[in-house]
Amino acid sequence: MRTPIPVLGLWGVYCCLAAGGLRAQGRSLDEAHSSREVISAASMPPVKFNLRTSKDPEHEGCYLPFGHNQPLEDCDFNMTAKTFFIIHGWTMSGILENWLYKLVSALQTREKEANVVVVNWLPLAHQLYTHAVNNTRVVGHSVARMLDWLQEQGEFSLGNVHLIGYSLGAHVAGYAGNFAKGTVGRITGLDPAGPLFEGVGVDQRLSPDDADFVDVLHTYTARSLGVSIGIQMPVGHIDIYPNGGDFQPGCGLNDFIGSIAFGTIAEGVKCEHERAVHLFVDSLVNQDKPSFAFQCTDSNRFKKGICLSCRKNRCNSIGYNAKKMRHKRNSKMYLKTRAGMPFRVYHYQMKIHIFSYKSKDNIEPAFYVTLYGTNADSQMLPLEIVERIELNATNTFLVYTEEDLGDLLKIRLTWEGTAESWYTTWTKFLSGYSTSEQELNVRRIRVKSGETQRKLTFCVEDFENNSITRGQELWFHKCRDGWRVKNETSPTAVLP
Repeated sequence: MRTPIPVLGLWGVYCCLAAGGLRAQGRSLDEAHSSREVISAASMPPVKFNLRTSKDPEHEGCYLPFGHNQPLEDCDFNMTAKTFFIIHGWTMSGILENWLYKLVSALQTREKEANVVVVNWLPLAHQLYTHAVNNTRVVGHSVARMLDWLQEQGEFSLGNVHLIGYSLGAHVAGYAGNFAKGTVGRITGLDPAGPLFEGVGVDQRLSPDDADFVDVLHTYTARSLGVSIGIQMPVGHIDIYPNGGDFQPGCGLNDFIGSIAFGTIAEGVKCEHERAVHLFVDSLVNQDKPSFAFQCTDSNRFKKGICLSCRKNRCNSIGYNAKKMRHKRNSKMYLKTRAGMPFRVYHYQMKIHIFSYKSKDNIEPAFYVTLYGTNADSQMLPLEIVERIELNATNTFLVYTEEDLGDLLKIRLTWEGTAESWYTTWTKFLSGYSTSEQELNVRRIRVKSGETQRKLTFCVEDFENNSITRGQELWFHKCRDGWRVKNETSPTAVLP
């Protein structure tokens, strides 16, 4: 049996807040600095730059001779190749975690000629969270000085540099990009830390100004007990929020109070926060199964299935495969994922014109669709009602499948539930409740694939019988490619 974790201790440890902690998540860095003098560059323990020369975590690699007389060539550093700097975040253990070695290995496999450098700032990160926050600027200065020094050695170009920072490390990367002489090619923020960075100015956190291209994955932005471990605000050129950026499938934090009671909160927090790293690793090792994100103003609109367009650069690959979008800034993008690698799913927008001849009252049917394709058939997929079903109007839904169904051939629409008994129907009749309110009509379903952008129309199997009630189903077969320019909104319209 797991030992429950006290709530106060929980937030002191797992929510990155020191005991007695912060007044508010949006508190500025200047205020944080007043609690403890920032360690100066001269007095701080050295930040180590470890060039990884092997995928074996036990292998020490080679420490770049920054500030020493040892020749850089002794480390076989390739001056003209791509160079990745991996920057860890705040740590409770004081040791480098397993995710870092997985990321190193994935980068070495994908970019065999590249330099992969681990920025080890453990002595400054293994402290109370507020103190570690204070140290991010100093570590950023150290990384910037390393970049400047490398440029002084010869053919090294900042355009070939990709800084990858996790949690607090994302803000370290931002400082490094800001302080370096020149413009860093790319910064990737993997769930940048939220406490003490939410709402502050661009010079106090990761921002689009810190590199030629800044892309960010937000995987744990849910507020719990007043704080968000990952930063909620967009801080890059593109900001990607998998599964809305809050609860990730397979992490088990949906029942937050239950997680506290059963002592699983630490595992859940780690899973949600660290998911950004594993999504990035997935993009490296499963490049044949890229995950796509779609631009949208907010999570609710995405859940409605409105935002599956790739026109005008409204969609992008996530992780390492993300395409540079320098002209965008703070562009929010969303996608669904699976619970594990490969994380890719297949998104579908479904437009269903639902009308009723007999009632205009609100009805909340539990609709499900089953998709039948040339490669496979889906499970019954729920049509999530974000707000409410609009009668005599076109309703848009988002569904997704974990496998490639191929070309869609037909769809089954099911109104989940059991048909009412004779007694229930009679009782409602005596009370003046009209059972006809539970009958809806659907003649077509229009489908758009997010991954292929293909549009299809599916027509009801029997045009004379297009009504559906609880516990029943309707079948729809592909009747044409593409959508009509003008929506058919009349309930009496007949499709060809």
